[in-house]
Amino acid sequence: MQVIICGAGQVGFNIARYLSTENADITVVDQSPELVGKVTELLDVKGLVGFASHPDILEQAGAADADMIIAVTYADEVNMVACQICHSIFDVPTKIARIRHHSYLDPMWADLFSRDHMPIDVIISPEIEVAKAIERRLEIPGAFDVHPLANGKVSLIGVHCTPETPILDTPLRELTALFPDLHIVVVGIWRDGQGIVPRPEDVLLAGDDVYFVSETTHVARSMATFGHEETEARRIIIVGAGNIGLNLASAIEKSHPQVSLKLIEIDKARAETAAQALDRAVVIHGNALDAEILEEANANLAETVVAVSNDDEVNILTSLLAKRYGCQRAVTLINKTSYAALVGPLGIDAVVSPRAITVSTILQHVRRGRIRSVHSIPEGFGEVIEAEALETSSLVGVPIREADLPDGVIVGAIVRGDEVIIPRGDTVVRANDLVVIFAATAAVKKIEKLFAVKLEFF
Repeated sequence: MQVIICGAGQVGFNIARYLSTENADITVVDQSPELVGKVTELLDVKGLVGFASHPDILEQAGAADADMIIAVTYADEVNMVACQICHSIFDVPTKIARIRHHSYLDPMWADLFSRDHMPIDVIISPEIEVAKAIERRLEIPGAFDVHPLANGKVSLIGVHCTPETPILDTPLRELTALFPDLHIVVVGIWRDGQGIVPRPEDVLLAGDDVYFVSETTHVARSMATFGHEETEARRIIIVGAGNIGLNLASAIEKSHPQVSLKLIEIDKARAETAAQALDRAVVIHGNALDAEILEEANANLAETVVAVSNDDEVNILTSLLAKRYGCQRAVTLINKTSYAALVGPLGIDAVVSPRAITVSTILQHVRRGRIRSVHSIPEGFGEVIEAEALETSSLVGVPIREADLPDGVIVGAIVRGDEVIIPRGDTVVRANDLVVIFAATAAVKKIEKLFAVKLEFF
């Protein structure tokens, strides 16, 4: 696969990092020599300094032979023009663009990106995706990661194990006997900086981060099994009224009218914009690191603080201060990967990474075969993949224990029509089933082939 990535910032760099490990032919274009130098020095990719929207630069990048362009520069207009040129001049099959400005994303103008006008196949809006991800975490308190699969019938949940977690030191194979009505499969364990693909004899330890797949209607019961029975927050403070904070506040006002919402913003003009855009939320102009501002926001009474300003350090410190004042839970936006490992021990409950969310969104369009969605588990551990099983797949028609699955692969759930099946060893996958699979990074390409459309299918 030949891919052109326009933009060598955090998102572009990390997409290139993912794809370069899979033997894709990658060319990264950016107008900054420093960023291009960094990406070519650290990754096995080609780099080109220039404007991503210029036809001659795209031609030098290999657009005539490219299978895909992923335009993730900081300028929406550059991303759109790059995709348009790749379509009109070079006939690139797949065009993905990051679009951030709300005006372009208004449903009123949805026809703008049709094939007859500006032919972009996939629009990625990080701020909207991040706001949705935070809202899901707020709906399932106690989870640090939540991702819906199979049209919402199945959920991928990430939880922390504490010394109070009831199922510590219990072999995973015994969970079914202890909780026969518990419809979950543990698909990944993150322990001491290492990813573990669990085996039936493995046990959970305090300090583990556990990823499990559950039938969505059983999520509350599943969380209780891990000792998390927190109630959904009724009093929330959002720090930062940028695109993410404003999108999140609007979504909470619309979907959760029972929530008392306060928004803290240091920039006066932005605070005024937020106050005009929101109906019920109280907008406070001030510095969230100021004790008086936190007291005005009643941080001592809030159940959750969501820190989504443009500054990682402010987000981290605000979260810690709010918890010190008595706020029960902190959800914190962090862009710098170097900070992610530090904040857990500090007491931050959930970290949100715009980079990881955007990369996961893009990966589902990069993956081949009948793959519906992809969720990347951090630190390059693996991916949870939702795919459609075809008649020609070797997974179909045999018990899962007899299927020739690669090492590092666990089947987490099967969706057959409206039925959700939590698989056991004797479960048989049928053609057209939706299958939710965890694959360690080394096994992802093999899973793609497992769900590929083979020639004999036709």
